[in-house]
Amino acid sequence: MSLSVEIEAERFEIAGGFKISRETRTHAQVVVVTLADGDHKGHGECVPYPRYGETLESVQTQIGEVAELLKEGLTRDQLLEAMPAGAARNAVDCALWDLEAKRTGKRAFELAGPGVLKPVMTAFTISVDSPEIMAEKTRAAAHRPLLKVKLAGPGDDARIAAVRAAAPDSTLIVDANEAWDDSCFQINMAACEAAGVALIEQPLPSKDDGLLAGLKRKVTICADESLHPGKSIDGLAEKYDAVNIKLDKAGGLTAALKLVRDARAQDLKVMVGCMLGTSLAMAPAVVIAQEADYVDLDGPLLLAEDRTPGLRFEGSTLYPPEPELWG
Repeated sequence: MSLSVEIEAERFEIAGGFKISRETRTHAQVVVVTLADGDHKGHGECVPYPRYGETLESVQTQIGEVAELLKEGLTRDQLLEAMPAGAARNAVDCALWDLEAKRTGKRAFELAGPGVLKPVMTAFTISVDSPEIMAEKTRAAAHRPLLKVKLAGPGDDARIAAVRAAAPDSTLIVDANEAWDDSCFQINMAACEAAGVALIEQPLPSKDDGLLAGLKRKVTICADESLHPGKSIDGLAEKYDAVNIKLDKAGGLTAALKLVRDARAQDLKVMVGCMLGTSLAMAPAVVIAQEADYVDLDGPLLLAEDRTPGLRFEGSTLYPPEPELWG
């Protein structure tokens, strides 16, 4: 049966804005793919990643280039060859999962095979700012059991200390987004150890992460930007203890499931992460979250307004998606 393919760009306001070492954002910009066969519709959302040269326009163009193949019945496995890894393939792949679930009357997690989905605990993100402002934001979120702290390089030792003082009982993970260098690496590592940080995400630029090989540390170090779209995780275990698997970088749920298997085979811990998107983007990642050591799927919590229906959150507990949303 022939499919129709709709591609739409949407914007969602971020509550209070969002700052990392590379940029400040006021809106989440997403692309939604809808595949319809006349009786059923499948939806998938992606978030273009500027770090790898993606834009709303480039992602929509990529999706448009496979529209005819989708109309002719392109499968998820064929999609892996037809499109490169990245945000565009993620939206298409997740829409195909959703469409198959609706056609068969089975949930996507049943099709994926991990068993019944259970609620998971997600991190809640504190944007990078001055230590004083970060401490203020942290105090408001100190009831949450897991906080993810965005960092920026020099001065992060003060930021880490301020956040820890404001949330003495929360587990902390930090994300430097490649911002550390020789001027601050040792200082910031020591600050993380002193604060009892559980995990440091991408402290060094990916081109410099060879310095992590053989480094003695008490904190788990996780690859994010060093896990490039379309690349395998081979070699990362020499430098990292964990990998952050994001559907937008993996190029969909199909590829992400394989990355999880590959990570486990190399004794790497798994973090499932996200870009700043809506519940539609997070929903497929909940399948991956079932097997993850750390879950960071708080995108909808950072928005001024999410989709309806959206994912259900009770505090930091994230519940599996209802069929009306996805899968």
